[in-house]
Amino acid sequence: MIKPFEFLLPTKIIFGRGELKSLKEELKEKNPKKIMVVTDPNLRNLEVFKKLLEQLENFDYVVFDEIEPNPKDYNVEKGAKCAVDEKVDLIIAFGGGSPIDATKVISLIAAQGGSVKEYMQKKIEIEKALPFIAIPTTAGTGSEVTFSSVITDTEEKFKYTIKSPLIAADVAIIDPELTLSLPKSITATTGMDALTHAIEGYTALCTEPIAESVGLTAVSYITKHLEEAVENGDNIEARENVMMGSLLAGLSFSHSDVAAVHCMAEALGSIYDSPHGTCNSVLLPYVMEYNLPETTDKYASIAREMGIEGEDNLEVANKGIEKIKKLSKSIGLPDFKSLNINPDDFEKLSEMSEKNGSTPSNPRAINKEQYLEIFKKAYKE
Repeated sequence: MIKPFEFLLPTKIIFGRGELKSLKEELKEKNPKKIMVVTDPNLRNLEVFKKLLEQLENFDYVVFDEIEPNPKDYNVEKGAKCAVDEKVDLIIAFGGGSPIDATKVISLIAAQGGSVKEYMQKKIEIEKALPFIAIPTTAGTGSEVTFSSVITDTEEKFKYTIKSPLIAADVAIIDPELTLSLPKSITATTGMDALTHAIEGYTALCTEPIAESVGLTAVSYITKHLEEAVENGDNIEARENVMMGSLLAGLSFSHSDVAAVHCMAEALGSIYDSPHGTCNSVLLPYVMEYNLPETTDKYASIAREMGIEGEDNLEVANKGIEKIKKLSKSIGLPDFKSLNINPDDFEKLSEMSEKNGSTPSNPRAINKEQYLEIFKKAYKE
């Protein structure tokens, strides 16, 4: 029996090389009085940002460029204040997952009021948000098509997820040409982030047939083209394929969930402010090894999407996990020990991982003690 499910996609998707040009038409239709562009300070100084501004020549706009990696509560509060003070009625999120995630909550607070903390603690019901257009410049988070936002509570040092279809982007303009100038390291970490989304979206307990289908297809796009995108960043075909994989992975986990890999990675990001994609990449194979007894058949399907052949599903699944480890190394990602995580923090990190709302979605039951064992194993190897 196929369990009943709902599939909602509130975002219009525009995908293709050079499709940044479609922004003008989208803005003409929406006819905003004033736009706020949300981005990060590094991106603002790059050539790719100038391409965005060329599309805004005939519009009144302000730029808010104070979004940090692993966006913080105070980034969002300040951005929302800017939007209110400037009387903004539409927001453009330009960048990786951090500006896009931050924009979701900025648009919410600017339209509805309240504080980030109140939404984190679900003290205010989400009823409305300013319209916004998401334009990703990395191929990794899929945030442009999800309706959840992960924000760090800097007082608690804990990442909270704020989720509602009402904070989804109205339009996602996904132009692979915007990723051509990405350095190898960011291409690698964001690509592995997307792969983690695909695998966890496909295998989470709450998944459904559409999420499974796009998640599995995303694995193929990403694993077959990520190495080339990292090594030859000007290869637009490789960039395009990885970006499609990222998009499909975003659709998968947003209609399913993430699981233990993200629970652990978000704990690391909360305490150490470590790059999210890097945390995912170093933990993914170890969580897969833990999950294997409950997910052999699905992991074998993942491995076959990566080009691994064989009759025995357990053997194929194990080969797939090993190939993911090799992929991480081949694209220059570090091992867990290289992140300089203090083993004395493993206990606290395990507690935080268990507390994460996605723990129940992991395909194999997991608690603090088992999280602790995975942290230790990853550190030892």
